[in-house]
Amino acid sequence: MTAPAETLLPRDEPVRLIDPSGTLRDDAEYPTPDVADLLAAHAALVTGRRINEQCFALVRQGRLAVYPSSHGQEACQVAAALALADGDWMFPTYRDSVSVITRGVSPAEALVLLRGDWHGGYDPHEYRVAPQATPLATQLLHAVGRAHAATLQGEDMVVLAMCGDGATSEGDFHEALNFAAVFHLPVVFFVQNNEFAISVPLSRQTAAPSLAHKAIGYGMPGERVDGNDVAAVLAVLRSAVSRARDGGGPTLVEAHTYRMLAHTNADDDTRYRERSEVAAWVERDPLLRSRAYLREVGALDDVTEERFTADAERVAAALRDAMNAEVEPDPEDLFRFVYAERPQHLQRQWMGLQDEIRRDTEGVE
Repeated sequence: MTAPAETLLPRDEPVRLIDPSGTLRDDAEYPTPDVADLLAAHAALVTGRRINEQCFALVRQGRLAVYPSSHGQEACQVAAALALADGDWMFPTYRDSVSVITRGVSPAEALVLLRGDWHGGYDPHEYRVAPQATPLATQLLHAVGRAHAATLQGEDMVVLAMCGDGATSEGDFHEALNFAAVFHLPVVFFVQNNEFAISVPLSRQTAAPSLAHKAIGYGMPGERVDGNDVAAVLAVLRSAVSRARDGGGPTLVEAHTYRMLAHTNADDDTRYRERSEVAAWVERDPLLRSRAYLREVGALDDVTEERFTADAERVAAALRDAMNAEVEPDPEDLFRFVYAERPQHLQRQWMGLQDEIRRDTEGVE
């Protein structure tokens, strides 16, 4: 049975539970998460911000090849991980390192890919986190495929498919949403709309009233949320996850946030946006908002904040140590994982490389 169109449309204004000043705003549809949950989320926000800062420094030190920072988007990053149950799956993008770490992957494992190593760094099955995807929107199809498999096998699982606003301009986005809706799959599509696809502003990507409005075209509900309000993002994502788990099918959630730093360290964002535009978002910082609310309700004091800061610094120190450690490459890794059983022609190449290494080591001409 087709759902009435009015039930699929997002709100005119994004869902907001805590305003930039830290004041609570009651919402009839989305209850504010418990203070204990928001305190845990704030601790993750502090750690996430410290990870972003540390990774930015590691790039400048040559210890990371590239880092797409989520500075300013930490509320989306944290809520995405905290909204899922242990048995659910996350399909992240290259900018979602903080989400991956909040999900349980160690920072050292999560950042291996961005250091330029040959492997992704962590076991996706152990953490139920797919490898971070660099191509835009390809992971959405993988997420839908995993959800379809879970449905066929009778698994109790919800899949969170993450992407940015730029990915919504890709054909894979359309294919993923259409398939998920037609087959009524337990997928939550989470779009972090940070206003730019590298240098292309949202206004040059779509003429739709919002990205969440695209959901109605696929027959699924869409919702908009203030992406810098961790309470609202957590509440909206939890609702969508619960709906999917109960057999309600997919949902498209658009979080309105902002990319405070350049696309990556290789990008010069001064060429396409004014500093005044960036400065206007400083007061909307998700950490400041969360801190103000928790201070107001008496759940956060100086001692607790110092503990959160110290915990975040320990994570940053461990990350520095891991990225500063010199990697001893094993030449056989070039051949070890190409085939399940190594064919003769590849074995001959490996033996030839061993001879070259031996001659180089022994100084043989």
